[in-house]
Amino acid sequence: MSSTTEIERFLEVAGAAGQGQGQGQPGDAETATWSAFVSAASLDQFYGSWLAILCAQVDEVLGALLLIRSDAENTYVPGAIWPDVSRDMTYLAPTAQRALTERQGVVDSAVADASAEASGARVAYPVEVAGNLHGAVVLDLAPRSQRQLQHALRLLHWGTAWLVDSFRQREFERRQADIDRLALATELVTTAVQEQRFKSAALAVANDIARRLDCERVSIGMDRNGESRVLAISHTAMFDPKSSLSRRLGEAMDEALDLGATFVHPAQGEDALTGASHAALAQEAGDIAIVSTPLSARGEDWGVLMLERTRGQVFDAPSIELVRTLGLLLGPVLALKRDNERGLPKRAWDGLVTGVRALFGPRHPGWKLIATVVLIALVFLSVADGQHRVAATTVVEGEVQRAAVAPFEGYIAESPVRAGDVVKAGVLLARLDDKELLLERTRWEAEREQHLRKYRQALAVRDRSSMNVLGAQVNQAEAQLQLINERVTRSRITAPFDGVVVSGDLSQLLGTPVEQGKVLFEIAPLDAYRVILKVDERDIAHLAVGQKGELALSGIPGARLPFSVARITPVSTAEEGRNYFRVEANMEAANERLRPGMEGVGKVSIGERRLMWIWTHKLVDWMRLAFWTWLP
Repeated sequence: MSSTTEIERFLEVAGAAGQGQGQGQPGDAETATWSAFVSAASLDQFYGSWLAILCAQVDEVLGALLLIRSDAENTYVPGAIWPDVSRDMTYLAPTAQRALTERQGVVDSAVADASAEASGARVAYPVEVAGNLHGAVVLDLAPRSQRQLQHALRLLHWGTAWLVDSFRQREFERRQADIDRLALATELVTTAVQEQRFKSAALAVANDIARRLDCERVSIGMDRNGESRVLAISHTAMFDPKSSLSRRLGEAMDEALDLGATFVHPAQGEDALTGASHAALAQEAGDIAIVSTPLSARGEDWGVLMLERTRGQVFDAPSIELVRTLGLLLGPVLALKRDNERGLPKRAWDGLVTGVRALFGPRHPGWKLIATVVLIALVFLSVADGQHRVAATTVVEGEVQRAAVAPFEGYIAESPVRAGDVVKAGVLLARLDDKELLLERTRWEAEREQHLRKYRQALAVRDRSSMNVLGAQVNQAEAQLQLINERVTRSRITAPFDGVVVSGDLSQLLGTPVEQGKVLFEIAPLDAYRVILKVDERDIAHLAVGQKGELALSGIPGARLPFSVARITPVSTAEEGRNYFRVEANMEAANERLRPGMEGVGKVSIGERRLMWIWTHKLVDWMRLAFWTWLP
């Protein structure tokens, strides 16, 4: 829309032109119309003066209609009618509908003969802003030429620019007002967030709202057992909750909580709600206006925000909408501060109440489905039986494990096997260096021959004393030879039976010395194994000799090897902070892939038990022990 100075200058020119033509009354009427247009105090006056000016610019207008979209009624209503407001303009509705549908200027001829040089017509042009239709202008024109008709349509197009600018200005003002209200609401939420305590935050918010919205009193209440109690009153640090004012405020807040809607006194509009308690509060406190709205959090109304004015103006529609917005924004913030100050018993109770409401209330079908499934599972576990099995870490050992040790001190000369090799009985495991033994044997053989030769000479001369001495020396030499031969034989360390080498690898130790009795190899048979289970002390009471079980090994994860408990050692060992008992079991069937030293998990079958007991008995036992510990 043009500035006021430009419009006034246009008015002066138009008035001067009217006086120059000697037509006083028409010039005065046009001047008055422009003055009304410039100083329009309402939209109806603006629309009426604008339509009058447009009809004055277009020659021979028989009637005009301005349609404006009404958001409340969701339709188009007359904004202005020219020349007479009471005139029936329904005959222009089809032309207006066509302009709105086609979204462009249209011309409807009023004469059936389209070949006539001059004809009456109805022209219409839509008012569109940013793709949104706001209305349409329709003119009923007297007969004229096509050129004059085109000129009229151009003037109509030019004239709608004033309406477009007006709608843009109103939209800008509306958005600016929304932004201002949102900024105010954000600042009030910031005020609530800055305070740590719930009541301090409520009082700070009440004071800030009273100052910013020109209210004499702002109150915040909370629902307690179905009754509203006042928590904070603006500019009042302390108040008597049993006073007449507090009681009136609580009764008015009850009305807002009961219906969960905003109450306005006095009522404004058809949809506004008011109540007897609000009217009684206004009469007692001398209020000219009251508005109260629920404070909501997590879909429930837990409190009320109430504003009162004793002077000034009543709350308009934007202010009421702002109060509603504050109720939605401040509700979760204040509720969070209130919940954070609850004690542990209160939190537990609220959690229980929330859970009961979710299970038995009208909403939360997902929680109801989960609860039903859990209940069915608990009932099934309480009545169904299952196999109770005790699990334990296991290791496979050979039933007989033989050690191959060094028979005497010496040096390793040969070692063809290592741990993991399968060997037959008598196969060489290792050989000690026997060079010194062979030399020693040769020396004693020589001494024996020497003593024998001397013994024969003494026998030939029948020297009995020499024969006795030399016979003893021969026997000594033969004894030493037998000893050396035995040591030479024992220098070859062989496998005592068919089996697998469990431990020992001398391939990297050739030539190194070994001590007598040092374990060089350990050998276990391939067809006789036993299982060692490390059973937790909490489960050892369930085990007995002869019970069956299954073993799953890491090296053979797909196989389940059966075993039976053979022995329970009554001595426990501590590992990783727990006590374990050693339980020995015998394999009932050998597996060619089984090797000593393999580890896995063994499960011993105890018997049939309730599934609920199987899954909860360890927890119950722990709780019993803990309860016994806590007892004095």
